[in-house]
Amino acid sequence: MKILFVGGNGAGTIFPDIPLAQAARNAGHEVIMTGPEVTMSAIINSGIPAVSVTRSTIQDCRYDRQGNLVQTPADGPERNIAIGRMFGRLAASSLPGLLELVDRWQPDLVVSNVLAYAGPLAAHHAGVPWVRFATDIGEPLSVDLAAVSELAPELEALGLQAPPAPDFSISVMPSSVRPATAPPALSLRHIACSTQLPLEPWMYAKDSRPRVLVSAGSRVTPDDDFDSLSGLVEKVGSLDVELLVATPDDVAAKLEPLLPAGSRAGWLPVDVLAPTCDLMVHHAGGNITLTCLAYGIPQVFVPNMPGLEDHGARISAYGAGVQILPADNTTGNIAGAVGELLGNPSYREAAGRLRDEVHRMPSAAQLVQDLERSVHVHREAARGLG
Repeated sequence: MKILFVGGNGAGTIFPDIPLAQAARNAGHEVIMTGPEVTMSAIINSGIPAVSVTRSTIQDCRYDRQGNLVQTPADGPERNIAIGRMFGRLAASSLPGLLELVDRWQPDLVVSNVLAYAGPLAAHHAGVPWVRFATDIGEPLSVDLAAVSELAPELEALGLQAPPAPDFSISVMPSSVRPATAPPALSLRHIACSTQLPLEPWMYAKDSRPRVLVSAGSRVTPDDDFDSLSGLVEKVGSLDVELLVATPDDVAAKLEPLLPAGSRAGWLPVDVLAPTCDLMVHHAGGNITLTCLAYGIPQVFVPNMPGLEDHGARISAYGAGVQILPADNTTGNIAGAVGELLGNPSYREAAGRLRDEVHRMPSAAQLVQDLERSVHVHREAARGLG
């Protein structure tokens, strides 16, 4: 059968979806993954056929449909509404390309990232079932509602009052730290994924010092969110650790004057480095959080935007990390958290329990069977109606 994966807005939201798309291809199904133009290299480098459905980025969608810049509140419910409307505008920008693709390719099933709101509409247009893919990170209901409100013209054009409900949902978050309010979902084991490059020995073997990886996400640029990353680098770089900084290469070049001797920075294969890391200090992004869970690595969460605090709080309450909110993001607090997590074995033990839970979750190959059943049930229902 043909399975269309509708990906998210950046590499960090694409990577969790990749293993399921690969498993579907390995099972003999035809697979295409879509996303904005900025996600194409991440998809293609993972060996998945890709179609760009918009040149817009989430940053472009800070402007409303009349071209006016919409200010995003710093916090509170209004921020989630503004973010939801941004994702709604990105979906509106993606929808024409998606509809053209489904008309030409005629998929049997759509698997849509939870923040890719055009996916369910494309499935409805194609008359096929869809499956919701969630990480349970930064996905509050208020964002969904605001995105749907923004998509009112597109819904009306398709004869809908609301997006169609999914056949079922998938979550890669271990149930022990999944939000209580999340909808029921089939569990899927997270397989860490990142863009690869030729490996060097230091990537898979470390020296005697604790190895600490710092990241502020894949969307950092020399002009955007750079201060967030450079602040973390300066605070962790003063400690007696082997420092790695996972960031785009142009950002790494700007960081170079701040890096202590012996540290490394650039677009690093985090999935390869993860087994060698003693700790990760990061912005509470989805892909890096899930990578730490999969490898049993304690985490220091330093969320760089509202909406990313919830999962850090849950994992910290479980005992596998420490969260430092923006108001408390000082050198002393970062150093204290790093020292606590490296020195107290209880954090690694808790992270190890979560790793073991991840490893017990169904594999992507097993979940492909559920995708196949969904299409079979849909086809049988259609025959019954006929």
